Amino acid sequence: MAKYLVIVESPAKVKTIKKFLGSNYEVMASNGHVRDLPKSQMGVSPENNFEPKYITIRGKGDILAALRKEVKKADKIYLATDPDREGEAISWHLLEALKLQDKKVYRITFNEITKNAVKESLKNARAIDMDLVDAQQARRVLDRMVGYKISPLLWAKVKRGLSAGRVQSVALRIICDREDEINAFIPEEYWTLDASFDVEGSKKPLCAHFYGTTEEKKTIASKEELDGIKKALMGASYEITDVKKGERVKKAPLPFTTSTLQQEASKVLNFSTQKTMRLAQQLYEGVEIKGSGTVGLITYLRTDSTRVSEEAEAASYQFVSETYGEEYAAQIHTKDKNTKKIQDAHEAIRPTDISRIPSDLKNSLSRDLLRLYQLIWKRFVASRMAAAVYETTSVKIDAAGYRFTVAASGLKFPGFMSVYTQDDEEKAENVQQLRSLSKDAKVSFGGFEEKQHFTQPPAHYTEASLVRTLEELGIGRPSTYAPTITTILARRYVVKEAKNIYVTELGEAVNKIMKDAFPSIVNVNFTANLESLLDSVEEGTVNWKIVIENFYPDLHDAVEKAEKELESIEIADEVSDEVCDLCGKQMVIKYGPHGKFLACPGFPDCRNTKPYLEKIGVACPKCGKEVVIRKTKKGRRYYSCENGPECDFMVWQKPSGQLCPVCGEALLEKGSKLVCSKEGCSHVEAKKQENK
Repeated sequence: MAKYLVIVESPAKVKTIKKFLGSNYEVMASNGHVRDLPKSQMGVSPENNFEPKYITIRGKGDILAALRKEVKKADKIYLATDPDREGEAISWHLLEALKLQDKKVYRITFNEITKNAVKESLKNARAIDMDLVDAQQARRVLDRMVGYKISPLLWAKVKRGLSAGRVQSVALRIICDREDEINAFIPEEYWTLDASFDVEGSKKPLCAHFYGTTEEKKTIASKEELDGIKKALMGASYEITDVKKGERVKKAPLPFTTSTLQQEASKVLNFSTQKTMRLAQQLYEGVEIKGSGTVGLITYLRTDSTRVSEEAEAASYQFVSETYGEEYAAQIHTKDKNTKKIQDAHEAIRPTDISRIPSDLKNSLSRDLLRLYQLIWKRFVASRMAAAVYETTSVKIDAAGYRFTVAASGLKFPGFMSVYTQDDEEKAENVQQLRSLSKDAKVSFGGFEEKQHFTQPPAHYTEASLVRTLEELGIGRPSTYAPTITTILARRYVVKEAKNIYVTELGEAVNKIMKDAFPSIVNVNFTANLESLLDSVEEGTVNWKIVIENFYPDLHDAVEKAEKELESIEIADEVSDEVCDLCGKQMVIKYGPHGKFLACPGFPDCRNTKPYLEKIGVACPKCGKEVVIRKTKKGRRYYSCENGPECDFMVWQKPSGQLCPVCGEALLEKGSKLVCSKEGCSHVEAKKQENK
């Protein structure tokens, strides 16, 4: 009897796939990669045409030995690693490590772990795609060269085991640039003006919002301007000049890609990108379902395609028609307008069986697995449904050359929204009142409500918005978003407070070195262009060694230049004015993994350390003592009085030492301006230039 060996990546898949294939097939797992570049050296030889040196990963010897034993018995070997570049590379490494060149070896891929998909993959077995392998090799070698060439320079400059990475350094720069934008942001004052009207035949007053003149939209920039508008409207006659009724269509969302799943799981479920990917991996590989055994619940989780197979399309049409009604089933589905390269061999992330509804799995899945599956299931079902239709009404009310407007919309046909709604769905207000309103209705002025506002700075990045930005800029690929964010958090270059990401002092220091010494590495366009070149390698139009050859000389020259400049700098410990309590020596400023701290120079005889409170040369506006730089537990910087907690002065931006001439509070430095720290005070003035 013929014996076939199928090698997968994860042990979690073994049992499920074995069940589908029967006794003729032996299924074993490689537990991911079996070979990699050595940790002790760069492992890439520029002198030898950039040939990578691969070694067996420590701990994988027993796995390879067991696989070799089974290989000898097998007539055919099927390499069934994940259906992406990395999976293709793992298959190739297995081919090399197990010396399968003289064997009958086939590559099979499936986007979902179901009986049909696995059996179909055996019918479509192929050779290993070396273009995919080379694209992954190029990425690995580029990342290795950046990490192993630049990281030692960071150790020399910042003195601790830090790291630089081709994608992580760009992600850090994007976050730092946003922090700079926020710090330099000057709030601008503006006002809103609402008017209430009594409408003929209606018991409820109608609230309308100031639009501008009858000719154009206008923003009210100051109280003086607001008072001028109110004065002009005093005693004016108001009339309804337009009532427009119509319909608005809201299209169904696209099914999830890796990026959109990470974003939505962060917003809706408060999951980190790492947690989302870990749970999605479990749903893909298979979960024990009562009465069904181990079942793969979703399709492959690393994809940037929104395509859906014809089989899944037909099943979803039938499910939606039977469950919600024929009118709810979409006839033509929305296509992703994004024209960038996508891995279209994949499908979107969807349930493997649409009829397996989340409520049926309550007793089989953990709470978080169920919540993620439910999110994926609802999004996919919604994506196969008809658009939602809103009935809209907008009204214009004019007086003395000025215009007020009010609009409302009510859901006429829910379509996909009967299954899936998002946080930003609009709330229906005044729908009934406006629906019955006509142009001839008489309105009488009831009163004004005015409010002062200030423009807000750009929002801090969250994991969700950072993933969206990385995707929009073409930096990284679906498989890299989660590890990139996890790395910069683990290195303490950034911290998360609530959902927001903040740069630490350490992150600022590393970003400054990278920008000064390696501007091209942290250049967004350069990194995105490199991703395009890797796509070209995958397509077979560019040789991967050429990409490396063109990249390496610039990196080598930049490293040499930085090394010379660093050699000319004596990195001595800075002496502070603090005296060691234990031995009386003058304490020095050291740089640790969490930033600066004070240490006794008598180490190891004296091990005394203290927090380093850096004075900024500004007196506290409340008690007159020194303002110092402090950090939150997670490493975010702020400014407070050295006499805290007795004195409660604390601000996020650097105080200037000057007081606001309007309200007497501290003025803070924001770029070239000084801004009042008191909420509601709009005083801004130019920063005085220091005499040099």
